[in-house]
Amino acid sequence: MRYPEGGGLTAERRAFREGIRLQAGVRFAAGEKTAVIAKELRVSVRSVERWRRAWREGGMEALRSAGPANSPTIADEQFAVLEEELGKGPSAHGFEDERWTLARVQTLIRRQLGVSLSVATVWRLLKRHGWSWQAPARRALERDDHAVELWKKEVWPRVKASRRRPGPGSSSRTKPASR
Repeated sequence: MRYPEGGGLTAERRAFREGIRLQAGVRFAAGEKTAVIAKELRVSVRSVERWRRAWREGGMEALRSAGPANSPTIADEQFAVLEEELGKGPSAHGFEDERWTLARVQTLIRRQLGVSLSVATVWRLLKRHGWSWQAPARRALERDDHAVELWKKEVWPRVKASRRRPGPGSSSRTKPASR
């Protein structure tokens, strides 16, 4: 599978592709032509050209796998530091209210760990470590229940009232009653 649930290739597929690149490296050293290597390894000529360029610049080591593309950019030790900072709350980090947003966590990571991540990556990182979004547990302190009840009784019935005129109407364009 090209992109399983976690994204990227599986470890087996990565190892398989690395094996093909290393076979190509052996053939580069033997002086074989690009088209022959591509045909026998059943890959594109363009890929073999790219591998040959990497092989020239870095040898066989340049053909080895660099690891999973979606590997965590923050180590577990760094995440432990981040969790400690998150536990202190947003106001301890200069934010005006007690809500952690992804953008705020992103800013905290940049400030504390010196790592710049996208908002989507921050979400995946938090989700990977068992964090989830939270809804407020209580109502806003500024809420005025009396004003809400008053609005429901006095304003809402007027807003909800039908905009139709009382009495019969007409769908004719020439009758004045239809305008």
